[in-house]
Amino acid sequence: MIQKDIANACAKETLKAIIGDLNGDYFGILVDESKDISHKEQMALVLRFINKNGEVVERFIGLVHVSDTSACSLKKAIYSLLSVHSLSPSKIRGQSYDGASNKKGEINGLKTLIMKDSPLAYYIHCFAHQLQLTLVAIAKKHLDVEDFFDHVSNVLNVVGGSFKRRDLLRDHHAKKLEQLFESSEVQKGQRLHQERGIQRPGDTRWGSHFKTLDNFIVIFSSIVHVLEVIELEGSTSSDRNQSEYLLTKIKTFKFIFVLHLTLKVLAMSNELSKILQKKDQDIVNAVEFLNITKKRLQDMRENGWESLLDDLDESSFPGKSKPKSSGVSYAHHLHVEVSFVVIDVQLQELNDCFDVVSSNLLLGMGSLNPVNSFSNFDKGKIMTLAKCYPSEFDDGKIRDLSYQLDTFIIHMRSGSPKFSNLQGIRDLAEALVEANLAETYSLVYLLVKLTLILPVATATVELILQRKDCKI
Repeated sequence: MIQKDIANACAKETLKAIIGDLNGDYFGILVDESKDISHKEQMALVLRFINKNGEVVERFIGLVHVSDTSACSLKKAIYSLLSVHSLSPSKIRGQSYDGASNKKGEINGLKTLIMKDSPLAYYIHCFAHQLQLTLVAIAKKHLDVEDFFDHVSNVLNVVGGSFKRRDLLRDHHAKKLEQLFESSEVQKGQRLHQERGIQRPGDTRWGSHFKTLDNFIVIFSSIVHVLEVIELEGSTSSDRNQSEYLLTKIKTFKFIFVLHLTLKVLAMSNELSKILQKKDQDIVNAVEFLNITKKRLQDMRENGWESLLDDLDESSFPGKSKPKSSGVSYAHHLHVEVSFVVIDVQLQELNDCFDVVSSNLLLGMGSLNPVNSFSNFDKGKIMTLAKCYPSEFDDGKIRDLSYQLDTFIIHMRSGSPKFSNLQGIRDLAEALVEANLAETYSLVYLLVKLTLILPVATATVELILQRKDCKI
């Protein structure tokens, strides 16, 4: 009882400090829900705001039980938590969820219900979740990729089906590494050649698919070895037949080709995936990485065919011939009907899932990016951005902002060391506060804050839900 009293007292003081740091300013909300170990639905709420130092912070303010996960129930729970801390929904300037239909739905979704009360609470579909959806789309829209992931999943289930099989896999890979060390084909070193094992991809984590396929390639020969042992020594005919079938599938050139192709496509987006998992990420920087990812995929489509073939090393996959030996028509099939289509679907899905990037909201925010001496600065787009927030920018303030921007950009490009090497809009916010210019350029600073408040991903909320290990 004493421990509970202390914990409750600490929680109250912590929340008091968080609300004090917010100081009645605008904020964004990040919401996610999950079942606890007693199978009760719990909803976590995190606030995203800019503190007095111009820093972006995300603060957890509550975890509550919800009777169901309908949009109405979630909205009621959110408003209840905000009310407890005397926070008004009218101050919400951004909302982000993982995109579930009950939360995002255009008609009755949580997004829509909150925007009815707070029209400026712009919704950003969790970028990390959208990235995962692009992978799902590829698997659904391309039969070869769908078959490939089915085979990978089945192989992982069979090879990782018992401790004995996993030990066999581990021992075979260790022996192979020793042989490579002895022949000097690979070098020993700290943190090199760490143990690889069976890792199944998570349903909502792009990075886990990349790690799974990366491991699959490294331990491919060991996987084949385990399947061959099961094929000969399996305890049941079902096990032996399944292993035989899987061996015939994964030893084909097409499977190996799709394995390398899919891994390269995932690798193109791996840095983007990592960026989206950072709780302190801002939307302008995330969009920059998104654009870089699309450029890399386009370059792979135009110039990556030979590089992809070079990855299909015959020493790693003995007995597998290059497509040229299978005839021009088969090589054309792999190049045009598999490689091109997979990359095109990925690019199309990135454009469709991240359609917010082309909105006036994001174009204006990108124009505030201070990188390379504000090379993206565009007064017209910034003015359009301000008009997206009519409550903060009436006609008079729109006029004042226009004058402010003219002075602001000259000041920023004047060569002052405080503003010459800024790496992003987050740096700009902190630099304006540090230089005591947040009040001088109050309207510009307000736009910067509104930009930073928009959430990028629900990583913070998801981590909170993942860490809960008890009945709440």
